[in-house]
Amino acid sequence: MIDLNRRGLVLAAGSAITVSAVGLPVLAATPERKLGYAIVGLGGYGLGIIIPQFKNCQHSKLVALVSGDPVKAKRVAAEYGVPERSIYNYQNFDSIKDNPDIDVVYVCLPVSMHAEYTIRAAQAGKHVMCEKPMAVSSKECEAMIAACKKAGKKLMIGYRCHFEANNLEARRRARAGEIGKLRYFRSEHGFTAGNPNSWRLKKAMSGGGSLMDIGIYALNAARYMTAEEPIAVYAKETTDRNDPRFREVEDMIEFELEFPSGVIASCMSMYSANQNHILLMGDKGRIDMEPGTRYDGNKLWVGQDRSNLITPPPGPGATQWSGQLDHLSLCVINNKEPIVPGEEGLRDIRIVEAIYRSAREQKRIALI
Repeated sequence: MIDLNRRGLVLAAGSAITVSAVGLPVLAATPERKLGYAIVGLGGYGLGIIIPQFKNCQHSKLVALVSGDPVKAKRVAAEYGVPERSIYNYQNFDSIKDNPDIDVVYVCLPVSMHAEYTIRAAQAGKHVMCEKPMAVSSKECEAMIAACKKAGKKLMIGYRCHFEANNLEARRRARAGEIGKLRYFRSEHGFTAGNPNSWRLKKAMSGGGSLMDIGIYALNAARYMTAEEPIAVYAKETTDRNDPRFREVEDMIEFELEFPSGVIASCMSMYSANQNHILLMGDKGRIDMEPGTRYDGNKLWVGQDRSNLITPPPGPGATQWSGQLDHLSLCVINNKEPIVPGEEGLRDIRIVEAIYRSAREQKRIALI
């Protein structure tokens, strides 16, 4: 999926081109100042995960908040040193264009709102980080990409695992041939969904069920671990529509990806069981990650079984999130393309659409 020698590479501080601890070329720069981020959405992810990460960043800082809850916004602003003049709501959002402290807008909203706020941010003259999945449709993804290009602004999708040490090490070892010729990939991603009224279980807001939310980790991993694009997909959905959680979206969806080299990827997403696993099988060994894409506690084994636990070298940041935030900042500073640009999110959504179509029509879908 990402040819790091061709596309643009994980960036870190310094003054020269070098090689990182995970074997990735690193374009380094010393910025004049930290770039300012506005976080749009103070929900569980924006407030609970992203905002606390700025303390780990070298090139990024929190400078503004966008929220529909003024009381919460003022409390968070006071806690993190954001001036009240840099608190916005969804009605006056476009006035961010007049705030020179804001360089980047990070969209942490329900999926149905990603396109609108990415496009509005670009039109306000700001670079954009947008959470995954990128949007509810490929058409929206294309509009987001076009808006950012028209404005001359960077667009990056929040695929944090591209900055997570175990994933980077697994990919490096697979591409170095440590398990021989890759033959098979497997990944299961899921968790037990709770409140039936959650926006994640409302199709109009989420765009879909477990596949859009958690299965996209398996899909994206299949692409970045194999370094290939799939040529066909076959999928099957299993959902109990009597369960109040799944009146609008799918629970389990199993999908098989075919790759040009002959590799088969077997993936599963689910909202009714907890699982987080990535497995690569080669003709000389295996790379096993369980959990593979969690926020913490990920583990990596390489060899014939789970007897050889690997401690990976550090990733490009203190954490996967700080690495992600600083990567976009340095891409802006150095005028480079992010390693996970809007086009990356678009590719995944196009495949997601094909997976849903395959499940509906119960047939193999060729990917063009």
